[in-house]
Formats: sequence, structure tokens, C-alpha cells
Amino acid sequence: MEVDLTPADGINDYITVPAGSYVCEIAEVRPGTTRAGDPRWGIRLIVAEGEYTGRQAAWDGLVFSRRGRARVRRILGALGLPNQGKVDLAPADVEGRRALVEVRPSEFEDPSGETVRRNEVPYDGYRPIPDAPTDASPNSGREPPAVDPAEIPF
Repeated sequence: MEVDLTPADGINDYITVPAGSYVCEIAEVRPGTTRAGDPRWGIRLIVAEGEYTGRQAAWDGLVFSRRGRARVRRILGALGLPNQGKVDLAPADVEGRRALVEVRPSEFEDPSGETVRRNEVPYDGYRPIPDAPTDASPNSGREPPAVDPAEIPF
């Protein structure tokens, strides 16, 4: 059987929610490394409230490099986690956490020449959920990681 699976318009569209801000939950964390060798966590964001509940909003990344620290601090703060000093952090500490996340469409050409569309989160696209507790996620039942203020490396 011969089947043509080429997208009709040469575009692979993975956008499942329109641009906007959504209460999102981190549904999955995939630890890895960047090309430069820095630790990186891929995080899958699922819409947690509203019309698009249950849909994937975007994939984003936390890069634990010197250059990426400012964004990691911003994201951890929005998730209600300690974001200063040395923090003992595991993927399980982030999974299930929620924040108000802005997503917008992004488009690029993959190596095969096809156009890929998917949502991205801008640098400053994370905000705490108004009136959300900051000491622990209501869904996680875990306490946030401990932080030692005497050991602030950045």
C-alpha cells in the first residue's frame, strides 16, 4: 500500500490552544542536557483551568546554566518554589505545580524543509497564580525544597 503522509500544505501544526495566558500545570519533566553540557529540564505544560483544560499548552525548558539562572529563578518563583540561594531541586518538586503561563505561536523550518508550528513560552511568560498558596502546591502534598540563605551563589 502506498500512502502519502506529507502535510498538504507543508506545515506540521502542533498548536492546540490559541495564544494567551492560561493556568497551566507541569505535567511532565524530562531531564537532559544542552549541547553545551548544561543540565536542562524539558517541561510539558497542560492547561489546568478553563475552556482548554487538559490540552497541551506548550513544551518549555529550564536551563540550569549561569546564563539561564535568571529565567529559572523567575519560573521557580511563579511556581511557588524557593528561587534564591542553593536549592535542592528534583523533577518531582516541579511536577504538578501550577502558574499563569503565556503562550504564543512559533514557527520554524525543520531539517527536512517542512514548517513546524507550535506554541512557545516567552522569557517572562510565567506569573504566580493570583491568590495561590506559595508554600506548597495544592495538588502535590509536598513541601517545597529547603533553601539555605547563607549560601546564595547568584
